[in-house]
Amino acid sequence: MRDGLVALSTSSLQGNLRGEEQERAFRRLLGEHGIVELGDDDTYSVGRKWRSALNKLGFLYPEVPPASGIPQSEIGPIDMITPNGWRLIRADTVPAMQECFLRALAAHYIPSALERKFDFAVFSPLRHTLAIMLELEKQTGESRLNFVEMAIVVQLTSSDEPLADIVAQVLALRARRLASPNKRKFDRQEREAAAVLHGYAAGTFNDYADTNLRYLKATGLVQSKGRGLSLVPEKHVFVEKLIQDTGIPDSDRSYFITLCNGAKLPTDNKDSALAVLDDLLRQLEKRGIPFDATGKPTDTPADIAIIRHQIEGILSERNEEEYATRQAVEWEEIAAYMELIITRKGKKTLSNGEDIEVPQAEAPAYFEWVLWRAFLAINSLANKPYEARRFKIDQDFLPVGTAPGNGPDLIFEFHDFVIVVEVTLTDNSRQEAAEGEPVRRHVADLVSHYAIQSGKPVYGLFIANRIDSNTAETFRIGVWFTRTDDKMRLDIIPVTLVQFKAFFEALFTSGRVEVGLIRELLDLCGGLRPAHEAPAWKHEIQQTFNHRIAALLN
Repeated sequence: MRDGLVALSTSSLQGNLRGEEQERAFRRLLGEHGIVELGDDDTYSVGRKWRSALNKLGFLYPEVPPASGIPQSEIGPIDMITPNGWRLIRADTVPAMQECFLRALAAHYIPSALERKFDFAVFSPLRHTLAIMLELEKQTGESRLNFVEMAIVVQLTSSDEPLADIVAQVLALRARRLASPNKRKFDRQEREAAAVLHGYAAGTFNDYADTNLRYLKATGLVQSKGRGLSLVPEKHVFVEKLIQDTGIPDSDRSYFITLCNGAKLPTDNKDSALAVLDDLLRQLEKRGIPFDATGKPTDTPADIAIIRHQIEGILSERNEEEYATRQAVEWEEIAAYMELIITRKGKKTLSNGEDIEVPQAEAPAYFEWVLWRAFLAINSLANKPYEARRFKIDQDFLPVGTAPGNGPDLIFEFHDFVIVVEVTLTDNSRQEAAEGEPVRRHVADLVSHYAIQSGKPVYGLFIANRIDSNTAETFRIGVWFTRTDDKMRLDIIPVTLVQFKAFFEALFTSGRVEVGLIRELLDLCGGLRPAHEAPAWKHEIQQTFNHRIAALLN
């Protein structure tokens, strides 16, 4: 959603999104930026749905209904970006982006002047759902809320119903599902029964649950737990404080103003901010992480926020280090993600029954992410996992966009060498134009850096689904001239993801997960460069991979 807002911010369409022509144009804009798949459908519903979502979340000024009696000029110009929208555009870290979504969802109430069609009392869906998760934790010991429970129970409730009754419904559904021998069939039957009861199409429940869970995740307050969510431990006290705010907007005017500016949060209040900080300090102590808060000012919420962000950063790094150590046992899942990128299929069910997915629009980010996980699984890094990647990740360690330009995708430093990994989904003749110069420049920069710092040799590993021979020839020649016209020799090996996946699986299947074997393979492939032009070199690389894989498995 942020990417769509960024695209809109530099477009003449901002403030001009109403009507069929403008909605078609908005859809085209989103497609041109790779945010939605344009396909063959020339309808304008995508543009309309995006505009509606941005309005309802307060990232664009909504149209004020005439019946409210509020002049549009008192709220803001229709479909222009709001203060909270600009805050989201300018956010350059994942926590900062999450805070914008949190302020938006915390400001969202139904029914409202924008959505009057409901017949229950005004309430906050975000606080309501979080309160259910806390009550689940109180009764079961964990806050986990499963997908089917959101789909069939939670999203159909409001604050008119007692919390205990809603949780009882969730636990009754959970118990029935646990006793069912066929979970997929059970879920389908429950959806069909709910469709009859509530008068919706059966597929609607999953569609809305998927959207609701995505919005919840966007706040940073929850994390994935199987096919559902649980509260992020570091955010527990914050959530408790957030749901204590049971007030509702005192007028339509105040609702619109808060929606467009973003809601106040518990950490905007000094006492609540201190309570959240004390909890974070206890978590550091519990995990044995040293931190000295002595002398740090805590006079204002802004002072406290500086310390809080520092601690959250430390905890995030520790969580990522622990995630990295788990990757070796998850190598089969990593290989399955590679298969999804190779086949361009969206979803796959693993042998343990778990579903994995590579969203089509996010495939480039997942390509970088799965290679990061693969090298974490090999478990020999001299640099930290968060130093090895240049893309951002969320609280589930999933990618948030691709690595920024002006640098490589991934940098893996080992005891006595470095691998710079670059990936691309471009597989036609444009590959060389798009990748040839940047990849060589990035590798050359790191060759120079490590020559000064440690003397470690640097290898480039270029991975794509298909290697164009023009790209391979550029890397085979492997030359870069510095600004002073000094000639550098670069070792960049182009391989397909199929080849890398086969070698990666062979390392784990054989029980010989040794990073030295990767270096050996790169040296063998690089040594073939002088004797061949690109097509033959690619063939020899394939043969080398085949031989090394056979040697591992025999």
